[in-house]
Amino acid sequence: MDSVALEPSLYTVKAVFILDNDGNRLVSKYYDTDLYSSMKEQRNFEKKIFNKTHKADNEIAFLEGLTIVYKSSIDLFFYVVGSAQENELMLMAVLNCLFESLSQIFRKNVEKRCLLDNMDGVFLVVDEIIDGGVILESDPQQVIQKVNYRADESSLSEQSVAQHISQKLAATSTVLQSAKEQIKWSILK
Repeated sequence: MDSVALEPSLYTVKAVFILDNDGNRLVSKYYDTDLYSSMKEQRNFEKKIFNKTHKADNEIAFLEGLTIVYKSSIDLFFYVVGSAQENELMLMAVLNCLFESLSQIFRKNVEKRCLLDNMDGVFLVVDEIIDGGVILESDPQQVIQKVNYRADESSLSEQSVAQHISQKLAATSTVLQSAKEQIKWSILK
């Protein structure tokens, strides 16, 4: 009997996307360029998945040789796509991490309006969970910590921007004052 040595592999994701309750794309990241290379192919694939899952009560679907785990919340549908051989539990861990991280950022108000208002945070969360298709993190607390979001903080406000600018100006003026004094002393010598 021949024994075949299996090479260790990383858990991977083919795509992650979020659709609204009409099946329109809000967020998408495709990690496998061979899977659906054009925008048209991606949108057709997303429509097929949405049509198959938006009324279903399941958490997993199989389509075109891919494993898809999904979850809905108010007016959003979250999808994580993996190969047919990918571990469904790992894909579900990614999906849950994405949903829970966004839930904490949005203060349990995971809906389309909040998602659109905080798109930069959404992409940061996705990038902390998955890098180039490789699953990096599945703990929402770690993701939140890495993207520096806290449930009690809102996004960058005008006041915090003004505070940041004033701190930079104060530091710059201190450096300039010090430089002036050094020049003055070097001239007097």
